[in-house]
Amino acid sequence: QRASSRHKVCCLLHFVPRMSREQQAVALARKAFETGRSKSLEHRIRQLKNLQRLFTERQKEISNAIKKDLNKSEVGAQLYETLGLEGEISLAISKLKEWAAPRPVQKNLLTLSDTVYIKPEPLGVVLIIGAWNYPWAVTIQPLIGAIAAGNAAVVKPSEVCVHTAKVMEELLPLYIDKELYPVVTGGVPETQELLRQRFDHIFYTGNSMVGKVIMEAAAKHLTPVTLELGGKSPCYIDKNCDISIACRRVAWGKYTNCGQTCIAPDYILCEASIHDRVIEEVKKAIKEFYTDNPKACPDYGRIINQRHFKRIMALLENSTIAVGGDNDESNCYIAPTVLCDVKPEAKVMQEEIFGPVLPILTVSGLDEAIKFINKGEKPLALYVFTPDDKVIQRMIDETSSGGLLANDCLVHYSVSSLPFGGVGNSGMGCYHGKFSFDQLSHLRSCLLKKLNMEGVNSMRYPPHTPKKLGWARFFILKTVDLGWIGRMALFAVLTAVAAVVLQVMLNIITTFYCGGT
Repeated sequence: QRASSRHKVCCLLHFVPRMSREQQAVALARKAFETGRSKSLEHRIRQLKNLQRLFTERQKEISNAIKKDLNKSEVGAQLYETLGLEGEISLAISKLKEWAAPRPVQKNLLTLSDTVYIKPEPLGVVLIIGAWNYPWAVTIQPLIGAIAAGNAAVVKPSEVCVHTAKVMEELLPLYIDKELYPVVTGGVPETQELLRQRFDHIFYTGNSMVGKVIMEAAAKHLTPVTLELGGKSPCYIDKNCDISIACRRVAWGKYTNCGQTCIAPDYILCEASIHDRVIEEVKKAIKEFYTDNPKACPDYGRIINQRHFKRIMALLENSTIAVGGDNDESNCYIAPTVLCDVKPEAKVMQEEIFGPVLPILTVSGLDEAIKFINKGEKPLALYVFTPDDKVIQRMIDETSSGGLLANDCLVHYSVSSLPFGGVGNSGMGCYHGKFSFDQLSHLRSCLLKKLNMEGVNSMRYPPHTPKKLGWARFFILKTVDLGWIGRMALFAVLTAVAAVVLQVMLNIITTFYCGGT
C-alpha cells in the first residue's frame, strides 16, 4: 500500500512542472517583499551600509575581475566603477528620510481644510539588467535606487563580463539580503526566462535593439521600464575655441575604457579650416595619456571580446585612418584611432561605434552642424566646445539629447543632482541620486478629508443648477495665492496676540502706578 502511495506521488510530481532558477529567484524576491521588511527605512539604510562595506572590503576582488574582463587598472576600476557608487550610497543614506517622507502639495479652495500630500511607496519587485562596459557602475547604481525606494530586486549582471558576473554573484549575497536581492547569472536564455516573469519595473542598460525586446516583453504585463541606451553622441568643436584643450578633453572622453562608454563622443563635427589641427591635437593627447605604445600602457583598456573587435574593425572599411589603426585580434586590442575626411554615408557613421575610433566630419559652420545632428536619432549626450555662450544656447535651443555638456565630456554623469537618461532612441526614464529613488517609487496621491463641512459639497450633488455651476466655477477655476492667505492669516493672529499682550501690559502699568499713589 505504501509502495502504491509513493508511486502515485511520483506520478503526480512527474506532471508538476519544476520551477526554473529564474522563476525561483523572482518567487523568492516576491515572497521576501511581501513580508514588508524592505519598506522599513532602518532596513533600507542597513542594506545600503552593507553594500558600502562591500566596496571597501572587497575592492581587490572587484578590481581583479574587471582587469580580466576589460583590462582596467585597479585605480581605473575604482575611478570609473566604484567611487561613484560609494558617493551614491552615501547620498542615499543621508537623504533617505527626506526622500521617503510625505511631500506636501499646494491645495485649491475645495481642499483647503483637507490633508493633501504625495507618499512615495515601493513598486514591488524590480528587474535590473546590467551592461558589460561598466559592469559594476551601471548594475549597482539602479540597485541602490531600488533598495532606497524599498523594493525587492532581481539583479542580472551581463554575461559578457564573465569574471565580474561571477564575483558579483558571489559577493552580493554575502553583504545584502539574498532573498530580497537575488543575483541571476547566465546568457540570453536566462535573460529571456527572466523576461517571461512578471515584474513591477524593469531597468535595462544596453543598446536600443535589445531595448526594444525588453519593452516588448514588459508590455505583456504592462510593466513600466527604464531604458538606458546609447546612440551616436555628436561633438561640435567651434573654430574659435582653445582647440588644444578641447581635443584633450575629447580624447579623454573618447578613449576612456577603450571607447566602450555609452556617452563617449561618437564623432567630431568641425569646420574644414581646423580639421587638420584637430587631428594633430587629438594625436598629441593620445600620446600624453597612453604613451607611444598604448598596447603596453596599463591605463589603456581592451575590447570586451573578439565579436566586438570584429564589429569595430568592420566599421573602418573604406575610411582613411589619420591616427592609430593598429590592432591585435588575439589580444582584443585596437589602438586609439582617428578617421579623417569621413563622409556622412560612411559605414562608421551608420551605427554607434562603441570603440576607440573617432571619425571627423567637416561642416560649413554651426547651422550645418545643427542640421546634421537633427537628422539623426536623438543621442544620449551632445557635446559642444566653444567660448561663445550664444553658440551653446543655440545648441540647447535647437537640438534634443539626453544630456548636453559644453566644453567637457562625460563628467555630467558624475553629478547626482542631474537626471541621467536618454530621449527617443537613446532611452526613456532617468536615474542618479533622488531621480533613482523617484524612478523606482510609486508617487502615490493622498487626500484625507473629514466627514464635516458637507455644505461645501452641495454644489456637486444633483440636482445641478446654474447657481451651483457658478459656485463650482469659482472654487475650481479661481486662482488664489494660498501662500498670501496664509501670510495674512498669520499676520492677523500675530496682531491679535500683540493687542492682547499690549492690553495686559497697560493693565499692569496702570495698576502699579495707581497702587503706588
